[in-house]
Amino acid sequence: MGGLAAFVLHSSAQVERSVVPDAAQSDPVALGWMQGFPPPPDKLIMQPDSDFFSFPKMRWTVCHIRELMSTKEVSRGIGAPIPMTYALDEGIDKVTFTPIGGEMPMTWNESLSANYTDGILVLHKGRIVHEKYFGALDEAGKHAAMSMTKSMTGLLAEILVTEGTLDETARVNTIVPELNASAFGSATVRQVMDMTTALDYSEDYSDPNADIWVYSKAASPLPKPANYEGPNGYCEYLQTVKQKSAHGEAFEYKTVNSDALGWIVARSTGKDIAHLLSVRIWTRIGAEQDGYMTIDAKGTPFAGGGLSAGLRDLGRIGQLMLKGGELDGKRVFPAKVVDNIRSGGDKAAFAKAEYKTLPGGSYRSMWWVFHNDHGAYAARGVHGQTIYIDPTAEMVIVRFSSHPQAKNGYIDPTSLPAYQAVSEYLISKDKN
Repeated sequence: MGGLAAFVLHSSAQVERSVVPDAAQSDPVALGWMQGFPPPPDKLIMQPDSDFFSFPKMRWTVCHIRELMSTKEVSRGIGAPIPMTYALDEGIDKVTFTPIGGEMPMTWNESLSANYTDGILVLHKGRIVHEKYFGALDEAGKHAAMSMTKSMTGLLAEILVTEGTLDETARVNTIVPELNASAFGSATVRQVMDMTTALDYSEDYSDPNADIWVYSKAASPLPKPANYEGPNGYCEYLQTVKQKSAHGEAFEYKTVNSDALGWIVARSTGKDIAHLLSVRIWTRIGAEQDGYMTIDAKGTPFAGGGLSAGLRDLGRIGQLMLKGGELDGKRVFPAKVVDNIRSGGDKAAFAKAEYKTLPGGSYRSMWWVFHNDHGAYAARGVHGQTIYIDPTAEMVIVRFSSHPQAKNGYIDPTSLPAYQAVSEYLISKDKN
């Protein structure tokens, strides 16, 4: 996760070794984090402390990233926001499902607490049927999207490919010559977009010697120590990544691909990811709020996980994808963009990653494609972030969360069947 990676690991490692308070016990408002003028010393969350992303402090942090790290705006422009329509359905709270690997049924409402939900939004046929906020998040707040940022980067790249600005078959070194000697130089743009690059790079957060820590130090916007001799910034670090085997043979989820893609997109358009996300998406969807992205010391946005945004604005993104690039009667990008993403990536390459909760899935343009009966696909991020799109049910679910465990493998068992149950509930209501 670039500049945030160290803090994510600290959170996960500490949680694995301790008894974890539940959602109510870890509520940041109830715990009094950053409350008072000024807050008491034992309730402060601030730099340069290294534990501001440790649980349960992270439940406040994910809603206040820009108060702790350098950021760049994703502007919504100066036009009026386009209101969303409501048709709230209280029956969703009572929808039941059985968790993956479980035996006892759980209600949708119970799953929200189980997954440390900070905000949840369900859209059906373009209308909000369910919306709730918890903890440090309210409707005016913004929340870290984590690796859902990757899907925004992938979406921008797919738009450029569809429009002919970016050649997906081109070798990366023909677009970004600085990457020629790195593993990325010999990869194609599509291999970067679908993370089938063969990188000698470890993103195992549980290994203190993993490459992710060198990456994190390079990405940090804070001043480097006087004796620091490593790379400074995302671009310098990417040039050091080596190749381990042939590209295109296996899917391997590595955040550095997203930052390489961010560089490719920026070089192809003359605009960094934050600016391009603004002019191509945020200013065109009637967004309510500006978003923002964390940056490194050189001002480069974190294309792999730096976005923070409002819940309803990500709902607009989900609805835009559901409607094939069109929103409120206006075409934002070609329908082929969504068709390409929904078609999915190489299933055989994806299967090599052995995701137990995603059998038969694939990865395309940094979106997760489930290939289930409903044709669902999603943007996903650590600690439970999701934009889940179900075309069959005409449903979009957006969830912000601050689950103590980073990996979605811990969260999927009480999330994926819950999403499916709500979609079936909405379909059954349509029939009646």
